[in-house]
Amino acid sequence: MDLIPAPRTAVLHEDGLRFEFGPEPQLGAGPGAEGAARRLRRELGAATGWDLPAARPGGTADVRLRLDPDPAGSPEAYALTVDATGVELTAAGEAGLFWATQTLRQLLGPGAYRRAPLPGRAWSLPYAEITDAPRFGWRGLMLDVARHFMPKDGVLRYIDLLAAHKLNVLHLHLTDDQGWRVEIKRYPRLTEAGAWRARSRWGHRASPLWNETPHGGYYTQDDLREIVAYAAERHVRVVPEIDVPGHSQAAIAAYPELGNTDVVDTSALRVWDDWGISENVLAPTEAVLRFYEGVFEELLDLFPAEVSPFVHIGGDECPKAQWRSSPAAQARIRELGVDGEDGLQSWFIGHFDGWLAARGRRLIGWDEILEGGLAPGAAVSSWRGYAGGVAAAEAGHDVVMCPEQHVYLDYRQAPGGQEPMPISYVRSLEDVYRFEPVPPQLSERAAAHVLGAQANVWTEVTENQDRVDYQVFPRLAAFAEVVWSRRAAPEERDFAGFEARMAGHYARLDALGVGYRPPGGPLPWQKRPGVLGRPKEGTPPNV
Repeated sequence: MDLIPAPRTAVLHEDGLRFEFGPEPQLGAGPGAEGAARRLRRELGAATGWDLPAARPGGTADVRLRLDPDPAGSPEAYALTVDATGVELTAAGEAGLFWATQTLRQLLGPGAYRRAPLPGRAWSLPYAEITDAPRFGWRGLMLDVARHFMPKDGVLRYIDLLAAHKLNVLHLHLTDDQGWRVEIKRYPRLTEAGAWRARSRWGHRASPLWNETPHGGYYTQDDLREIVAYAAERHVRVVPEIDVPGHSQAAIAAYPELGNTDVVDTSALRVWDDWGISENVLAPTEAVLRFYEGVFEELLDLFPAEVSPFVHIGGDECPKAQWRSSPAAQARIRELGVDGEDGLQSWFIGHFDGWLAARGRRLIGWDEILEGGLAPGAAVSSWRGYAGGVAAAEAGHDVVMCPEQHVYLDYRQAPGGQEPMPISYVRSLEDVYRFEPVPPQLSERAAAHVLGAQANVWTEVTENQDRVDYQVFPRLAAFAEVVWSRRAAPEERDFAGFEARMAGHYARLDALGVGYRPPGGPLPWQKRPGVLGRPKEGTPPNV
């Protein structure tokens, strides 16, 4: 079986027997399985032409869905059995039943991912017994929709792709220097002005080329409600990120009073058209805190706690030059009694840590937020390596491991001159497959604080869906197996076996219309000849 991610156990009938579906299979759904049945009818019905009517009284359905609650078991665990009577999917919770249906689609073959039935196709399943459960509860992908905007339909498509790989967290990077992507009704200029930039650099910031076409876009509040509901139906949680106090030039361009007006003419600022880290950061004032409280109040309404308990506040890469030069910022440091500009950033993050906690939410931020101390409920996205995650976990904080050296999918996939706009170190399919979210130096107590891991894709040089697809796939399939399946130590993992299973998985990605990087290298239209990237040679440091 070429299942990805690999299930915990899978036993095929030794005689190679198969269950053959007739032209009108029946579907039986036990109590609590109605939602899974509805989705299965929609997804399989489109690909097969089946109506999947309910089983007749006293009859046996060809496809059977059943919830079997186990208080001690994982709600994401499931079992799937194929025999002469058909296929039965059993799970402890609705999420597990949903993941079971994803395994069923894989077993049916690539045709099960089509949106219309192919003529003359017969459908069958091998006799098999599968039991499965995920290794981690947080299995995520971060999409940077601030640098290059991904329209709503593209986000919904990526939710489907996550679900097909049994990934359950979508982290949306909604704001940055280069664009603000969420409608805030009390502050309309955040999208009227902050969602649009006049041009974009073409390639890495060393490139002399520019795309002079204005770029932008944003999600209305109803768009985001739709995204959250669509994801929740597929058991994917959406984590919104509003980056503070750095990466904020788009917000300052819309509302100049948010910036350090005593050292910069913020009224002259525009949404940044370049890449890198802007020096224009938020002013450390009470007025700015009130402004962003208003932003977060509207955001919390769009991302209900039951489906999005975490709110990401960024907290990374905040230049301090303006605060050092600002009389107002220096007065604020003295007033608060904090340790210089770093202490000022910690105060800023700490304010929203408490503000979110008071509203039943949990703050999560990039690992720089550790530098001033965190409230007990705060969590850390460890991106600069393992070190921040190790420190956070040993201090009792929950951690999501996303070290750039291993799971930044904007990094190039192969050496040489063929990769489009090559960024940083080579991170091949095999490199991602050998990623280990729990470093060996963690104590057993601290390891329990590793919620899981996520892969991150930054979009400075991925200007559209095709480019995002190329960077994300097929490496996301390897990542999905890392966070779902219980694998051997990195150096002992069977990458050859994974590659063999990928042969079948490429056909699924083809059916889904994913523009992945082929094993032999980029296709002609996937290349960007003459456009500078920023490649680094050698092996990335394991920090």
